Amino acid sequence: MDDEQFQAWANRVKRRIDTGELKKELTRSVKRIGKQAIRQFKANTPEDTGHLRRCWRVQDAGFIGGSWSIELTNGAEYASYVENGHKTCEHTGWVPGQFFMKESLDQVNSQLPELITPGLWAFRDILS
Repeated sequence: MDDEQFQAWANRVKRRIDTGELKKELTRSVKRIGKQAIRQFKANTPEDTGHLRRCWRVQDAGFIGGSWSIELTNGAEYASYVENGHKTCEHTGWVPGQFFMKESLDQVNSQLPELITPGLWAFRDILS
């Protein structure tokens, strides 16, 4: 890429930033990732009574506190025990973790190229 091509590209990026277009695209992408993440987490959550699965929420998705973020929460107080494992009630054994949250996060991360607005994927190195 010669300098002229680079300067033209840089000017296009600057215009998208100055007009707010880039921020709007990023916001749409972050919200799309949040929706997919909640679907993935719910689908991978073990279901006994269904309570743990129903407790998933997307608290925030967007530009928050100076950074782009997505916050997923699960209000079930036992969610971390199902994820990481725990002692049995009699404290004589161990119930292994199911690692459904880690698995879900890995799956969402692998889907990022499809979830991010195509025009933004080219900027992933600049935006990180």
